[in-house]
Order: sequence, then structure tokens, then C-alpha cells
Amino acid sequence: MSVLFFDIGATLADVSFEDDGSLTFRPRPRVVEVLSALAGVRKGIISNPGAGDAARERARAALDAAFAGQFTEAGLRHWGPKTERGIFDGAVASAGVPADSCVFVGEDPDERAVARTAGLRTAAHPVFARAAVEGRPVLWTRIGLPEGRGLAELDAVANAAEVVPVHVASDRLVLAMASERGASALRRGGFTTDPQGPVDETVAFLLRDDRPVQAPEAFTDEPPEAQAAVVDGLRASAAFAFAAGELAGAGPALLSLGPAPGGVYLAAAAGAPVEGIHLPGARPGHTERLLPDPALLSRPGEAPARGPAVGFAPGAPSEETVEAVRAAVTPEVMRAHVARVSGAAPLVEGGPHTVRGRDAAAADNVLVAEALAARFAALGLTVRLRPFTWRGHRIANVEAEHRVAGSDGAVLVTAHLDSTGDQGAYVDGAGVPRPYDPAVDPAPGADDDGSGVAAVLAAAECLAALLAAGRGPARTVRFVLFNAEEQGLVGSKVYARAAAAAGDSIAGVLQMDMIAGRQDGGRTVEVHAGAAVAGPAAQASEELGEVLARAVSAVSPSLTVERITGPGDPAAGRSDHASFHERGWAAVAVSENFFDGAEPASGTRQYHRPGDTLDDTDHDTGYATDIARGVTTAALTLAGL
Repeated sequence: MSVLFFDIGATLADVSFEDDGSLTFRPRPRVVEVLSALAGVRKGIISNPGAGDAARERARAALDAAFAGQFTEAGLRHWGPKTERGIFDGAVASAGVPADSCVFVGEDPDERAVARTAGLRTAAHPVFARAAVEGRPVLWTRIGLPEGRGLAELDAVANAAEVVPVHVASDRLVLAMASERGASALRRGGFTTDPQGPVDETVAFLLRDDRPVQAPEAFTDEPPEAQAAVVDGLRASAAFAFAAGELAGAGPALLSLGPAPGGVYLAAAAGAPVEGIHLPGARPGHTERLLPDPALLSRPGEAPARGPAVGFAPGAPSEETVEAVRAAVTPEVMRAHVARVSGAAPLVEGGPHTVRGRDAAAADNVLVAEALAARFAALGLTVRLRPFTWRGHRIANVEAEHRVAGSDGAVLVTAHLDSTGDQGAYVDGAGVPRPYDPAVDPAPGADDDGSGVAAVLAAAECLAALLAAGRGPARTVRFVLFNAEEQGLVGSKVYARAAAAAGDSIAGVLQMDMIAGRQDGGRTVEVHAGAAVAGPAAQASEELGEVLARAVSAVSPSLTVERITGPGDPAAGRSDHASFHERGWAAVAVSENFFDGAEPASGTRQYHRPGDTLDDTDHDTGYATDIARGVTTAALTLAGL
């Protein structure tokens, strides 16, 4: 008899640490149904709740509360890191069956690879647990939607079968994981399937290639659709060839999954450093990691976005709000916040520690997240850490909220808290060039995205001041700092996926990604509303951009607002706002004059380099303050202040 062992975080449940220290597991979509269907199979846990008995006891209590009656054999619960095979060997021993009769079910491909070394079978999602027990393969599969069939219809078929989507390329193409049984159900439902290769211990990425491609002359007389298909194929082939060449000799293999929006879909073996691939001329955010989610096709934000507007305020911001913003969001405040997270000042005022870098793989990342959570808590906000694992590192998104009873949705003010220095030049002790090492190399990230973090903190302080003065919003306001953005938008994808599963109502997302970089020249702020997939969310995002433009004009009239919309938006899919577009919610990305491709660029010249410091000549605190004031004013106006 087979024994199933499940990871918890992201696989079985979305995890949240509340501000009182308690731990909550919220079951992921389809998980409860899958577990119930496996009632006759022995089930255990292999999960890492953190060090110490207290952490394990919290995890046990949260597991029993979320999955009562499902994991009844205490001896099959194993707690600890999954970076070495020992914990898997222990699980097999506790099961009392051969290793190949045990299945580890976990989203993380690196953990699945370690489980394989101990002889276990693996499944990338609970939906495929029975397939793993029965030895049936699961493949990366391109799903085609014919004319007249929509995502909602595909959702109904996929959610009743062994199918889990990972990316919506358009209203005609979805990338998914599927067993042959799942693919058969799709074909019976009228959809086409194009299997690409086994999922096993791989993870999917979208790698964009910004280099120009033209159809060969032989195709110049073909219809535009045919020419576009040729160009897409050529771009995908070129991007895959470059990526494969970059990783040649590194061991892990890549598999092309075919053309993707602006590039290629890749299946990367566990450990393959796809995030470090930089194609020539690549614009920021060219790599996107794709996460499995049975609810991906439901796009919960679409329903409110179809309505008479999402309740966006049509008028100009109030004078009282503008005055409050100017008083709270100042150059001194912004500079102090950037200094603390970029290492120019102690992380905690008066403390001994200064930050070397906030890379997702660096020890300081965890310390920064904890310090930011403490600063939010000091403002009287409800704070939650939303932990997840990336390549064996336990890191977290930080969320702080002022909840309003009866609110029709939350206004989110966001940025990403991690940084990277992977574009710097490094040498070893002998002067030989070497790769970037986040464990030792500096990644101050003062602009990217310390400036956005500072703006989110300043906005929270402004709201706290208004609350103290007796003014309150009509909508919930939430401040969120995402982690592992530099690794392909991982943190915001985890966050938006969990928000969708929880049934959150989100009125709009204002995401700031690099707002302090300014060379000599104008004072332009880019507002990106373009979404990769057209629909109500794209229109609602444009409306949100208009609200922001009015707010900037009211509070920071010296700025020039450049509004960019449509599927050709150069930031579409490339910053954390895209994770909300993916769910059908209105969102915009706000940045310095950096993403639009204008020449010469006037944003920072220290992008992803150790020179991205507070004292860099391109770092303009006054400019960042004006942008932060605009975003804060827009958020408070949307919240009814």
C-alpha cells in the first residue's frame, strides 16, 4: 500500500503568521476534495515550520485545525528542512513500506528532487497524487481554446480533471500540468492539448526575449497571423538557444515548452539558475516564474471590474488629504527609510546591524522583513508575515492592514523588499572574474526597490497620522512588501494566489518599483497599466492610472506623468502588479523613467549593481518623494479620504 507525504506551505495551504504570533493554514483550492478522495490512503506530512519545539507545536495545531481528521497518524508527521535526504529517509522508515511505495507531494521542485534521491516518487501538486501512486506521468501541456470557448468554460473542465494551470498566455492559450486522463477530459470538452514533456522535478518559467525578430522574406505575403506565428516561433527558438547555452555545463537541463508571450516557456530542472539568465538587451523583469494553481482561470477580480467602475473616486483629491500627505511624506522621511533598508544606517534605529543586501538568498533578507513588520506594527496596523520557501530559503512577504468594516474592497500600496547585485562585476582573491554571490556581495538596492519600500512606509505613516487626527477611510487600506521579486515575481504571485483563494476583494493595487533614479533631465513618472491579457481588468487598470495621474497633478505638479497602457506596455508582466492582473484585479506599476525604453534612459544607471546606494549620483530623494506623495494621495483618495 502506498503512503502519501505532503508538504504544507503552498502545496496544501497558504500560510500566515498573525501579529499575535499565531499560525494559520488556509487550504489551497481543490486540496480538501483531493484529500477526501484519498480517504483510504495513509497520509503524512513532511514540512518545515521553522526551528524549535514551539514552531512545530504551532504547525501541529494549525494542521489539525485546517485539516481535521485527515492526518491522523502522528508517526507520519515529519518536521524540518527538506534540503537533505535524511528527513525523507525518516519518513520512509515511519511508513514501514519500501521507498518507492511512498510519494512526496510538494510544489517546490528542489524538494521533490531531494525526495527522489531517497527513492520516493513525487507529485508536483495534490491533484496528481493518485497519478503518482499509480505511476502515471504528468506532462507540461499547452491547451488551446477554440473560437467561442472562454476561460470560464476551460476552468469548469480543468477543475474536474487531473489538470492544473500555470499561466494564461491569452484567451486562446493556457500552459498547464496535465496527466493523460486530464488531457483526455480536455479534449472531450472541446479543447486542444499539446503535451511538451514530463513535469517530474521541473518548474516552469516564461523567459522574454526583447531582441527584434522579423519574419523571413518568404512569409511577407502571408496573412498577418501567419507572420506573427513565424516570428513567435523564431523568438522562442532564439531565447531557448541562448538560455540553454548559458546553462550548458551547469548540469541541470532545460526543456522548451514552446512560444510564450514575447519569448519562450521553459521547464527547468531543479536547481537550474534560470533567474540569472540575462539575454542581450533584456528589459527589466524578463524572467517570470510560473506557479501551479487550479483557481488561476477563475480570475476573481474580473467580476467587479466589469461593473460601473470599481468605485474609483472621479474627483480631485481633497485639500485636507493633500496637506496631510505633504506633511507626512517628506524627503527626510524617505531618506531615513531608504538608509535603514540599504545599509546607509542601522536597520533598527540605534541598533548595531546594518544591511549588506536584501537578496532572497541573503541572511539579511529575513532580518529586514522582521524589522519592516515591527515598524508597521508600531503604527497600530494589523501585521501578518506571509511565509514561503524559495530554493530552500524560508522568507516572507510583509502585510500591514487597516481594516474597515463593510469595505467593498481593499486598496493596496505595494513594493518589493528584496534586492540583487547580479549585474555587478566581481573577482576572486586572484582577480579572476566570478559570479555574483548573494551571501557575501553587497546588494544595497537603494533605488530597486528601497525607494518603493520607503514610499510604502511613508504612506502607512500618513494614514496613521490621519487616523490619530480622527479621520478614517471608507475602504480597507493594505500595505504589502513582496519578497523574491527579482527571482521572477515569486512573492507577489504567492500573495495574489493566496488572496484569490481566500476570496479577497481588491479595489486596486498601486505598485512602486524604482522611484528614485533620475539622471540629469526631466522629472517624468511612468504609470504602467498595460496587462498581458485583455479584458475588464485592463480597462479598470487604466481607470486606476487616471486616478493616480490626477493625484500626482494635485500633490506633485512638477512631475510629468507618462501613462502607458495596452498589451504593448513594456512593463506588462514584468513587475509585481502583473501578479494581480493575472487574477483580474486592477493594478498599475509606478516607476522612474526606466521601463519605457526611451533613449537615453533617465532612470538609474546602477540597476542591479552594488552601486545602487543612497549616495549614488542618480539617487534623487526629492524626486522619489514627489512620486511617493502622488501614490499616497491616490491610495487615500481611493480609500475615501
